[in-house]
Amino acid sequence: MADHTADQSVPHARTSRTGPDGDTARNTSAGQGISRRTLLGTAGATGLVLGASGGAVGYAAAPAPATPLTSVGADRVMFHGKHQPGITTPLQARGHLVAFDLAAGAGRKEAAALLRRWSQTARRLMAGEPSAERDTDVARDAGPSGLTVTFGFGHSFFGRTGLEKQRPVALDPLPDFSSDQLDRARSNGDLWVQIGANDALVAFHALRAIQQDAGGAARVRWQMNGFNRSPGATSHPMTARNLMGQIDGTRNPKPAEPDFDERIFVPASGADGPAWMADGSYAVVRRIRMLLDDWEQLSVKEQEDVIGRRKADGAPLSGGSETTEMDLEKTDAGGSLVVPINAHARITRPDQNGGAAMLRRPFSYHDGIGPDGVPDAGLLFVCWQADPLRGFVTVQRKLDRGDALSPFIRHEASGLFAVPGGAAEGTYVGQDLLEA
Repeated sequence: MADHTADQSVPHARTSRTGPDGDTARNTSAGQGISRRTLLGTAGATGLVLGASGGAVGYAAAPAPATPLTSVGADRVMFHGKHQPGITTPLQARGHLVAFDLAAGAGRKEAAALLRRWSQTARRLMAGEPSAERDTDVARDAGPSGLTVTFGFGHSFFGRTGLEKQRPVALDPLPDFSSDQLDRARSNGDLWVQIGANDALVAFHALRAIQQDAGGAARVRWQMNGFNRSPGATSHPMTARNLMGQIDGTRNPKPAEPDFDERIFVPASGADGPAWMADGSYAVVRRIRMLLDDWEQLSVKEQEDVIGRRKADGAPLSGGSETTEMDLEKTDAGGSLVVPINAHARITRPDQNGGAAMLRRPFSYHDGIGPDGVPDAGLLFVCWQADPLRGFVTVQRKLDRGDALSPFIRHEASGLFAVPGGAAEGTYVGQDLLEA
């Protein structure tokens, strides 16, 4: 898990972010970017306080100007664009993954209406506005807080909607792996939604709005909650750590790399799939339980040998810093490989897998402690690639043959989803598929 990725760092709170198409994704000016939701929330609260004070001295208080949002609250990601949000967006502090199945009798027409509603709601919420109908006010006092909402289609969706001929070959079911102990009820689904934000209430608000929008067209199949480090929690941007305490994300492909788009996104030419998937990507979702009681019995040296990197700073055991290229041939004084032959970081290196690469964008999860005192915790693994057979499947097959990390993890749920390109202004996600 630790080395499929590139540097997934949490930016400083006041660092501007640029979206995948070069658009600035936030506005940190003190007097700008205040949403209607925030304006109403802060002005209302201020008026109540001043009204009480004014009553005591005989004055009717006028509403005070709304307090500008903090940098985290003002962070906005654009909904419309070449690619859907939530793929190259920096890691968010809170996330929800949810899969839906279409209701009995619902087909292509109902699915199109649903995606239209969902897209409209996502656009509004990501702008810091209330949902169009029945807004719950959960996020009334907050700004967009980096909210993203991402939509995808599962293998079964195409049969349910009569669109089998439009199903991509790349969406063929994933093969079985030896570490799988999958709960089928918490795997796959007709539709998939990924929600991320840097505020827990903003993320929940979006989850609730998406569920309400589903109405009678679809029902929740499964739902999972995750988290990451909050922006500004470290003194400088750092690669995230997982619940094993390991720096996790050092070798993620970076958007600045010249071959990033061809490895992560489906080409617009249509050569690698149906035209409706142009500029889209494929998401592999795995709920990976970490057997933390067993892992924590290992010494730090033993943990480092399992991963192939130093726990303190993520540097390879062959030396250097976190970003130093790993020397796979280096040996110690006794002639043994410094990076063990079955180390996780060695096995997952792209140059050891025919160049296979995927953009990992996970969340950690903790779903409580069982009667036996064992935590149900681990990683909501989400990775993005132009072709899952060349990306996730290639690497996972190799891990299956002898990864030192395998005894300490268990894959308990799985899904593969086709995530189309972003929606242009005036359109909705998946429109090219559903209205072709």
